[in-house]
Amino acid sequence: MSGERPLRLGLVGLGTVGGGVIRLLQTNEALITRRAGRPIEVVAISARDRTKDRGVDLSRFEWVDDMMALATRDDIDVVVELIGGADGPALTLARAVLGAGKPFVTANKAMLAHHGLGLAGLAEKAGVALKYEAAVAGGIPVIKGLREGAAANEISRVYGILNGTCNYILTTMERTGRSFGDVLRDAQDLGYAEADPSFDIDGVDAAHKLSILASLAFGTELNFADVDITGIRHVIAADIAEAAALGFRVRLVGMAENSANGLFQRVHPMLVPVNHPLSHVDGALNAVVADGNFVGRLFFQGAGAGDGPTASAVVADLIDVARDEYGDPFAMPVSSLARQPKADAGKRIGRSYVRFTVQDRPGVLAEIATAMRDAGVSIESLIQRGASQEDGVLVVIVTHASAESCVIDTLARLSGSESLTGAPMVMHILD
Repeated sequence: MSGERPLRLGLVGLGTVGGGVIRLLQTNEALITRRAGRPIEVVAISARDRTKDRGVDLSRFEWVDDMMALATRDDIDVVVELIGGADGPALTLARAVLGAGKPFVTANKAMLAHHGLGLAGLAEKAGVALKYEAAVAGGIPVIKGLREGAAANEISRVYGILNGTCNYILTTMERTGRSFGDVLRDAQDLGYAEADPSFDIDGVDAAHKLSILASLAFGTELNFADVDITGIRHVIAADIAEAAALGFRVRLVGMAENSANGLFQRVHPMLVPVNHPLSHVDGALNAVVADGNFVGRLFFQGAGAGDGPTASAVVADLIDVARDEYGDPFAMPVSSLARQPKADAGKRIGRSYVRFTVQDRPGVLAEIATAMRDAGVSIESLIQRGASQEDGVLVVIVTHASAESCVIDTLARLSGSESLTGAPMVMHILD
């Protein structure tokens, strides 16, 4: 595909991002043509509802009811999928397009996390592009940065803030002192959170993105099933306040490391030191940090969602396709990706924040301290607040560096204790 012949695309999904792609292609048409070396034109579109007003003129595009027809049409060079979902129509379309020998561009992190290896294999077999810059961190060019810019480096760790909804909630709680539930309702009203926010606040969205980043960073097979996931549903305003008093901010962090111990992948609310760049990532922004053995620390930050940033990433992929510039989807052939066992998180050494809700009576602190001593956990600091909670008194402990298995053992020793009036909350501290 070279010369002045347009790159002709079929666009499936006309939600926020789909409309943004059309607006971007129209607004920056001349610039995109110069950078791509030829025009990029939408030929056909497909979505569930033909009558919906999407705020953009669709009259000059052919409407296709059966999106699967785009896979085999001679006048379609590339298909862009923006409908989402790990399985179902999106996956069927991806397999059909790649199987027909056409490039495929997607923003679908769930589909890639679950089926990325199979789709990459189809793309390799057909010798076509599978592009997905928009699937991770919206408009931030982190996929291209890891796959191309840092390709010569051994990456030891990749981590970051990968979900804008959670970051908006946590930073708003931090700024206002309001409860999780109140801020979540505001996020829904503002469109930052869905009516059913579970996918975001329970950490699944971030986990999908983390598994993709881990494969790119380490050259390992995608393994979403091995991501340990804890969301922010049980973070309370008091946790935010105590963290601040200790010199930290609470962020939902996705972290992956590859070592002789195996592949570690976890999404978890963490205490981030105020002098760490991630602690200053506010609102709905995303950020990704990668540590390379020659390049050092790379820090990517920007808008992680929205029509403009995500459309920007989609069109950047289309420009690559127009130039015939693309390589293996996961930076190397699927056959070269290493199969790593899941790392034992219990062997990880670090400090932890542990919040207990307990009865306000003598002996409770001694019981907790004894359990921690017997589990081999040393206490760095202990804070006890008055009866500010309906169900008891808060006790917050920051541990000295210890194996995570020891913290788990502490909680097991206290399980069933009548002194505890609620489930403990553990947040590890980012070193």
